[in-house]
Amino acid sequence: MNTLKSVKSAAALAAALSVTVLATGCSYVHSHTITYLGTPRPAPVDPSRIEILQAPPARPHDRLGEIVIDASLSPAPKTEKIEGRLRDEAAKLGADAVLVAQDQATTSGYWMTGPWWSATMSPVQSRLIVGVALKYK
Repeated sequence: MNTLKSVKSAAALAAALSVTVLATGCSYVHSHTITYLGTPRPAPVDPSRIEILQAPPARPHDRLGEIVIDASLSPAPKTEKIEGRLRDEAAKLGADAVLVAQDQATTSGYWMTGPWWSATMSPVQSRLIVGVALKYK
């Protein structure tokens, strides 16, 4: 009788986990920075002060480097998570703002299924975002 209860409990737990995984998805956000040579190296700043810009600012500024983000498309992470990652990486560079220079879907790899003699390849799509870290003069 205890074995039957254990099996039912395990099945219920597995079903609950499946629903949770399907509901929340497995989105991801990866990032790295590319610092430009010969640019100022200011001290890190508070990420909450970083502006996210869609157009170049009118104020004079220095370009410190690029922030490259690779994010899942399906399921897509929340915008706040992506903007938070942009701010965190820009803060490490000492930036005041991030100018979003590129935001597009791209093929980031391929997924193979089936046996080697008749494998099926499916493209893996991801979202590529490139931001330029700016320091106001």
